Amino acid sequence: MSPSRRPAQDRSAAPQAEGGARLPLLSDCGDCFGLCCVALPFARSADFAVDKEAGRPCANLGDDFRCGIHQELRPRGFSGCTVFECFGAGQKVSQVTFGGTDWRSAPETARPMFEAFGVMRQLHELLWYLTEAVALPAARPVRAELRDALAATERLTLGTAAELAAVDVAGHRATVNALLLRVSELVRAKVPGRKKERRGADLMGARLKGAGLQGANLRGAYLIAADLRGADLRSADMIGADLRDADLRGADLTGAIFLTQAQVNAARGDAATRLPEGLRRPAHW
Repeated sequence: MSPSRRPAQDRSAAPQAEGGARLPLLSDCGDCFGLCCVALPFARSADFAVDKEAGRPCANLGDDFRCGIHQELRPRGFSGCTVFECFGAGQKVSQVTFGGTDWRSAPETARPMFEAFGVMRQLHELLWYLTEAVALPAARPVRAELRDALAATERLTLGTAAELAAVDVAGHRATVNALLLRVSELVRAKVPGRKKERRGADLMGARLKGAGLQGANLRGAYLIAADLRGADLRSADMIGADLRDADLRGADLTGAIFLTQAQVNAARGDAATRLPEGLRRPAHW
């Protein structure tokens, strides 16, 4: 059965807030109308072999909304596609917001669908962080506030396309981020010893092999092509850290907080890399 003919999901269904709740917040391309392959622009670079403007379908997108070169994306120059993660926003917009009606059979839905996808992805990223935060034992002092923020964010994702377009994403993100900062402080306070403060630091290409970064604040740090082989990143705050081509072979990220699948996909690792529960080891590692 093609994705366009799959039944719509229940609009009232929300991802569980605790205990293995990550699956609804990971991409499921089989239930999506190829939204990332259409809505988003590509710039010809090391990550994409061609230029593509927003709203124009990628030439590799098939009539069934599947990628025609999925197994060959990296050798064909589309490594950026293997890194991207929508946090489940694609299937939510396709099957819930638009009830299983695709942009090809109903062209008038294309523009609002693509706009909704951009907002939904940001909201689902916040759901990822909040779902994780609620389940952290150290977050007990702010758990009630986290649950309220989680419920409020989920309600926003269940709006119509027009309602999604009107969401003040920046304002909502700022509110959620204040809570996540508090959670980060609570989690990292449990780590003994002095923690490294590397928020927003330029660590591109840094030699950090075997570095003791347990409980470090790496929010927004630039770790592009950094050597993190065997580094101890347990309980480190990884939100927004740029891990493109970072070498994580043998690194221990057990308990690292606010790490996303997209960040993991962008890095290099191996069988010895230890990831937080709920994240998948990329096929290209």
